[in-house]
Amino acid sequence: MIYAVVGGWLVLAALVIAAWQRIAHDRRWRIAALALVLGFALLHQLLFATVTEDAYASFRYAQNIADGAGPVFNAGDRTEGYANFLWLVVIALPRAAFDAAVPATAVVLSAAAALGCVAAAYFLTNRIVVLALPAGVQPRRALGVAAALLTAGANGLAVYGPSGTELPMFTLLVLCVGCALVARRPVVAGVLVAGAVMTRPEGLVVLLIAGLWLAYAASRGRHTWWAPAGFVLGALVFLVPWTAWRVTYYHHFVSGELPSLGPDWSYLGSFSLAHLAFLLPAAVAGGFLIAIRGQAGQARSALWLLFAFAVCQVAFVLIFETDTGLSWRLLAPVPPLLAVSAVAAYGVLASAPRPRTASLAVPAAAAVLTGVAVAVSVSDPQMLASVRTWHNQGAQLAEIGDWLARYLPPGSVVSAGTPGLLASRAGAQVLVVGLDADRSTLALPDRSGYASHQDCADDLSAWYRVATFQRTGTPYWISVYPRAEDASRLVEGLDRAPGFRYVACR
Repeated sequence: MIYAVVGGWLVLAALVIAAWQRIAHDRRWRIAALALVLGFALLHQLLFATVTEDAYASFRYAQNIADGAGPVFNAGDRTEGYANFLWLVVIALPRAAFDAAVPATAVVLSAAAALGCVAAAYFLTNRIVVLALPAGVQPRRALGVAAALLTAGANGLAVYGPSGTELPMFTLLVLCVGCALVARRPVVAGVLVAGAVMTRPEGLVVLLIAGLWLAYAASRGRHTWWAPAGFVLGALVFLVPWTAWRVTYYHHFVSGELPSLGPDWSYLGSFSLAHLAFLLPAAVAGGFLIAIRGQAGQARSALWLLFAFAVCQVAFVLIFETDTGLSWRLLAPVPPLLAVSAVAAYGVLASAPRPRTASLAVPAAAAVLTGVAVAVSVSDPQMLASVRTWHNQGAQLAEIGDWLARYLPPGSVVSAGTPGLLASRAGAQVLVVGLDADRSTLALPDRSGYASHQDCADDLSAWYRVATFQRTGTPYWISVYPRAEDASRLVEGLDRAPGFRYVACR
């Protein structure tokens, strides 16, 4: 698959550079080029093609929504252990309407949303560049192809495209908010930003920045004051009833514990090194926007809006959230925003005082930067290698979940470090909860699947005893912690499985 992605990039880069003049002047060529970029973006996603453990937790909530139990992890337990309400509803609807499998639906929709981000980058870039053109000058829509190409190389978007999580849809909503604001559709932008808030907590940043941007534009005479008012009303139409429902259903206004403030500079540093292909051109573009004064005030304002979205997204994640996912999960929307900002900034600056010819420097730079991003995808230890390890661990946890569901007594309660995936395999046979549950039937604190050696560490409370099992025919081991008073009965039942053999600790 690595060779297919690298080969796809080489072919696409050669075609875009060779046909750039035709792409710049012929709509049919632009459509064909965009279609090829979307194909490459899908190929980039298939390089990873891994459903994440937190996605399985979402699947559990969505399954219960579709089956009439409500947005709960376990029926009857009204605990808000999610932050992606809109995504849960979206992936539950096909199950409720057509009895479609939730995991398959989520993977297809998240991959489609990632492709939608590539298309949105195309349209948003062109919309911004048009704002900077002198009267009577034809727009150069080929720049949208360059932005789409760079977005297709965004690593985080590719990792989480087929993951079944809400991140691609959130990124798409953010880009669509930008499109609506640039198109002077504040009410539509308000509705879209409400969707972003209901999809990820970082949507609050988008809401705040977009509202301030519209208020500033109104104060400068670029909008009427109806624009920020319409934006707020469009958002509140959905956010007010949603918040009222949450307070009524879960009996709280803010879910979870308060965050521990403090930026994680090592996290930011590793993200920056892996995404230089997006950060450097964005930094150069921002520098030129500051240094070169001129007309096109609306286009420049739109560019600063996208830069603000990206910077504030990073700040919010660093200060308020702990990202335990791979490939800088919560910063996945940032590279697409920077890609659009950098390419659109070139178009804005090159349009004053008159647009230049379609330079081959643009597609060449976009192709090279995309190649750098692809190289990071296949070589950075936080990318492909970690995702493959993650995939293997998920397969192992699925086996463990099947084992526990089949050989534990019906109605058993399992407290697990990875409750989402285990619960998806256990079904109604076993109740799976988080590790903080009191006195479960059995505890499984390990998050990483099998171990390479027997681990007899008995570091849980006195309520539990350690029991180690070897996966038959392999060098792999798993340690489980049955409740002390039922340990013998539970171990005897689990030992009946042909694929697992109990080995007592010495």
